[in-house]
Amino acid sequence: AGIMKKAKELTVLCDAEVSLIMFSSSGKCVDFISPTISQKEFYDKYQKITRDDLWKSQYDKMQEELKTLVEINRKLRREIGQRVGEDLDDLSIQELRSLEQDLRNTEKVVRQRKFGLLSSQGETQKKKVRNLAEINSNLWQEYQERSEEEYALANGMSALELGNGVAPHIYSFRLHPSQPNLHEDEEYEIHGLRLA
Repeated sequence: AGIMKKAKELTVLCDAEVSLIMFSSSGKCVDFISPTISQKEFYDKYQKITRDDLWKSQYDKMQEELKTLVEINRKLRREIGQRVGEDLDDLSIQELRSLEQDLRNTEKVVRQRKFGLLSSQGETQKKKVRNLAEINSNLWQEYQERSEEEYALANGMSALELGNGVAPHIYSFRLHPSQPNLHEDEEYEIHGLRLA
């Protein structure tokens, strides 16, 4: 706290640009930078005055990582090309056998994955079919119950009750094809119903 206070005093009293970074024994980082300058500007000014490149080691490390990644990328592209039948001329018999074994192992993995997907889709379709069959069964049962109720209602009423209008929504007709006054081309209207 005392050092941080001194850094702030130097900034105010001496009009100095101060940057302070401290790490405690527990690994906690405490830093201070003068409000008139940014960290990047401070480090750029430091490098210009001391002629010491602070980022060279980091840059060299990144260049090494880049070379490694480029080499890995080149090898992967070559392996991919070989798996699709390209660039096989330089391979020895042993390398070709190894490539063939890799392709067989890959084929097994692809087959297992495909079988798993097909099994999963098959189970999903079976569940859908079972659900639809259950819905169909419920609808059929409901239809039969309604039909039985309507039949019981009509069956429980006498012809007299039906004729007297006790149940005006139920109509009963009896047609005899032997009656000479009913022809196919004539129309008759009974209680608002048209008979053809």
